[in-house]
Amino acid sequence: MSGQDITFGVDRQLAAGYLAIPAQSNAPGVIVLHAWWGLNPFFKSLCDRLAAEGFAAFAPDLYDGKVAKTVDEAKQLMSETEPERKQAIVAASPDFLRSGPGVRKEPLSVVGFSMGAAWSLVLASQKPADIRRVVLFYGVESPEFSKIRAEIIGHYSDVDELEPLDGVLAMESDMRAAELNPTFYIYSGVKHWFFEEDRPEYDPQAAGLAWTRTLEFLRP
Repeated sequence: MSGQDITFGVDRQLAAGYLAIPAQSNAPGVIVLHAWWGLNPFFKSLCDRLAAEGFAAFAPDLYDGKVAKTVDEAKQLMSETEPERKQAIVAASPDFLRSGPGVRKEPLSVVGFSMGAAWSLVLASQKPADIRRVVLFYGVESPEFSKIRAEIIGHYSDVDELEPLDGVLAMESDMRAAELNPTFYIYSGVKHWFFEEDRPEYDPQAAGLAWTRTLEFLRP
């Protein structure tokens, strides 16, 4: 199962993305929001994996074609890309995905990684009617949780230096205070980016378990 690079309209401009549609029609839609590396081959392959499981998967490119390979490059890309541009691309993604042939005309799921996890929560708070489920990978954000209507799960580490566990648990507490009922899975001893096969921090055992849990959660 392989997808294709596409372009779509965002505020009278073009944005890029990667779309993978399964063979069967009426597929549930999933938006994949990449980490600060950009829309690299790993996130495209994740869309292919989701399509192989029966989901219509779309990953918008929040960096307009730029991809980082090192942490320093990623920091620079994230800082030089206008937040307004990224927000516009994220906000346009649900309508684009749902308008495609073979995609269910119903609320979508979002899977976000680090920076993309933060944008996932922003999207769920700004478009609550469009987002049914949210999967967070090692990312934290504090939007207006009271506006979110989605079910939420998260995959986190107990020793993540970029997102310390105290901050993760504080976000979980804030979600519960807003009457959400998230399920956070804590993976012992793994590092940030543990799910990404192209990173040295990749942990096959934790990634496999997180993938199984994610698919179980996303199943309609």
